[in-house]
Amino acid sequence: MPILHSIVHLIDKQPDGQPATLHGRDSELAVTPALEDLLESLNDSYNGKPKSWGFFNADAETYPFSVWLAHYLDGEKDFVAFSRQAAEHLKTLMEGNNLSVGGHVLFVHYRHGESDYLAIALLHHSEGVSVTESLDVAPARQLDMGQLHLAARIDLSDWRREDPSRQYISFIKGKGGKRIADYFRDFIGHEEGIDASGETRTLLKAFSDYVESEDFAEEQAREKTETLIDYASNQARSGQPITLDELSELVDESQPKAFYDYIRNKDYGLSSEIPPDKRTLHQFRRFAGRAGGLSVSFDTHLLGSQVEYDEENDKLTIHKVPPALRDQIKRRKE
Repeated sequence: MPILHSIVHLIDKQPDGQPATLHGRDSELAVTPALEDLLESLNDSYNGKPKSWGFFNADAETYPFSVWLAHYLDGEKDFVAFSRQAAEHLKTLMEGNNLSVGGHVLFVHYRHGESDYLAIALLHHSEGVSVTESLDVAPARQLDMGQLHLAARIDLSDWRREDPSRQYISFIKGKGGKRIADYFRDFIGHEEGIDASGETRTLLKAFSDYVESEDFAEEQAREKTETLIDYASNQARSGQPITLDELSELVDESQPKAFYDYIRNKDYGLSSEIPPDKRTLHQFRRFAGRAGGLSVSFDTHLLGSQVEYDEENDKLTIHKVPPALRDQIKRRKE
């Protein structure tokens, strides 16, 4: 991930209603192994957080960040000036939120694959200990990526396209509640454009419907489910979206367009690229079992709705019988 520009500013602010102070850096950070490690750690932590996805609010007067960013990308303003102006704006918004706490604001413009990204994060330190070269134990401060709660990432290449998506900004959902994250969301001018958990649920529902419609054998269905989960989970870990045509090729290499065409023909309303929601993915697995000539398998998210298990009587109840199975039973009775 080549780093093109980066800088850190410090906002001194306590949650006591007192004015905040900006300590701005006057020059960009040099690209060093330490900075590269910091970006890698930032992305690893960021990718593991629940996020919302969206785009810039069109009200540039209320949310001017996108205007300043465009000026920087167009060469009308250098990176240092852009970042200081943005940090000053963030400081002002912090002062209006009594719950906010200052910290080091990191801006990094970097390239990953064929796309440019801007990552912005409010970083905090944790206190620890270290062993010095003279083998003494001494206190040590370090950035605590485990406490990363306010950060955003902008796909600059997507945003600058003629027909950008509605998900070129990702934003960490505030752990401490919406109020704490509000001022940071307003700082970016982030407007939610896609519901990652809802889109992921719809994709999984479409996949379940597809498997049912194709009447795959139990082992085939299990393999295809594992393929989907593995691919989607890897995309989530790397911070990349699920691409429907790529997923379709993985699900069935002999018919690489089959699943993609099924989704489009059934009109599930899915975007071609879906931000994966890790929590939803973790809930999606298949239960399967075979004994005495009976074979049963179903997706775990159906348990409690279409499928119910009575533990006391060891009884499984299916509320919606698959059409193919229902037709076979009916023909047997004739």
